[in-house]
Amino acid sequence: MSSVVKYRSNAIVELMRAPAAEHDEAWLKDALQQAVLLELATLPPYLCGLWSIEEADQDSDVFRVIHEIIFDEMSHLGLACNMLTTIGGEPHIADSEVVPTYPGPLPGGVQPGLSVSLTGLSKQALDMYSRIERPDDPVAEEQDVHTSIGAFYAAILEAFRSQPELIKGFRQVTRGMSAGHGEGNDVLALTSLDDVEAAVTVIKEQGEGTSASPDNPFPGEPGELAHFYSFREIFHGRKLIRVSEDPPRFDFQGDAIPMPRTLPMGTVPAGGWAEGGEPVPDGVRTNLDTFNRHYSSLLRFLQKAWKAEQSSTATQMLNRAVGQMFSLQGPAQELMGTPLPDGSGKTYGPEFLYVEEEP
Repeated sequence: MSSVVKYRSNAIVELMRAPAAEHDEAWLKDALQQAVLLELATLPPYLCGLWSIEEADQDSDVFRVIHEIIFDEMSHLGLACNMLTTIGGEPHIADSEVVPTYPGPLPGGVQPGLSVSLTGLSKQALDMYSRIERPDDPVAEEQDVHTSIGAFYAAILEAFRSQPELIKGFRQVTRGMSAGHGEGNDVLALTSLDDVEAAVTVIKEQGEGTSASPDNPFPGEPGELAHFYSFREIFHGRKLIRVSEDPPRFDFQGDAIPMPRTLPMGTVPAGGWAEGGEPVPDGVRTNLDTFNRHYSSLLRFLQKAWKAEQSSTATQMLNRAVGQMFSLQGPAQELMGTPLPDGSGKTYGPEFLYVEEEP
């Protein structure tokens, strides 16, 4: 890396300001490291929203949609890592300096003014999710000027197009994920410009749709919308439908979408619950520590997967990361069932804090 990597920075804004002529190998490695952090940053808030949905409503359309979006984001993280390693870079994620911290901005200065927090599913949380995914030119709702994730990926793709010789196919980790959800979800080896073009297209269009349509071009089921529009549908409580053919116009005027019943997870304070001024009972502390250990192990296994020289080792590390992922939901929902002592009616929830490996 050409610079010290930190989660809290203005790196993406600065990378986007650099003239295209300066988008060389060092620029691309820095940009892809930031892309990895961006993909990682979306997972904790979305997971908190999903896990807060009560068991009785986990067969709802809202639960299914958010689950599918999380699945997509996991695939996007893998593709971003493969883009970085194919040019000789190395994802840097298992470190307290780069692990996402909440509440706070997205990495690199993307979506300025947006503060991302860990909290249960609500209209406010849904607005936050959709602001993360918002495209430059949505086909529904007005747009503010900002640095979007899609614009950043477009710049990354142009850098690849101008120097395809950088694509060497180093340390490519693969995992078949289409069976879980969607034809675009496999984490594939990126050994050519065509491979990279396809990967960037999946990441951009699953999140934002296209300039002409809100549809997800790589759906799990026909008619599935891109992430931004899926979140806006749940926020508005109505399906997005085409209301005009010429000119084409879409609005949230379709069938009603009921909000599921949720556990009232509060907003995790900066630094975790112990930093928020309220006492943390021993049982809560145990669940918080268990969760944070599994989360930190997950990040370490992911980093080891993309550092591995042998594909068999990479697969083993990725499988172990997936195992840690399955270990998160239990302590998270235990926390969401435990009331905060402040009388607010809210509950605890996972902190997603990185802890160093025990010696």
